[in-house]
Amino acid sequence: MKITKQPKAPMHVARNSADAGASQGARRATEDAPASARPLSPSIDSEVVAVAKRRRFTNADKRRIVLAAAACTKPGEIGALMRREGAYSSSLATWRRQFAAGELSGTASKKRGPTADPARAERLQLALVTRERDRLRVQLSNAQLVIEVQKKVAALLEQLEPATKFASP
Repeated sequence: MKITKQPKAPMHVARNSADAGASQGARRATEDAPASARPLSPSIDSEVVAVAKRRRFTNADKRRIVLAAAACTKPGEIGALMRREGAYSSSLATWRRQFAAGELSGTASKKRGPTADPARAERLQLALVTRERDRLRVQLSNAQLVIEVQKKVAALLEQLEPATKFASP
């Protein structure tokens, strides 16, 4: 920690600024404000540091690290490997168990959360197809109704047509 000395203000400024700076509040310039209201010295770093994110290893990375750890023969090599990879020894122990069980064979890491129910996907697909079928049945019945009406209109026009043929000279 660095301790920096701030320059002292002249006596006449110090006498007047204690009362004047307190009464004026935020409207006064910083040099006239009391010492407690002055900003921090520029030597103090006020930069916000980014929040570290948790590292995630893919199954391929885990497999590679487990195999590299198995190849280590000298004392301290595994520790150096773990520091270089940014992993912990407890993670290595878990990965070794997973490797032995054959869980690290896939290239993609397993997604967290509940697994999707294949029967649910089939039920959703069936419901979708059923709704589509019902919609098409309604369209078909409407089209059949229109066709029947057109047939009846055509039959009526045929009945009226002979009467108009004989009426014309």
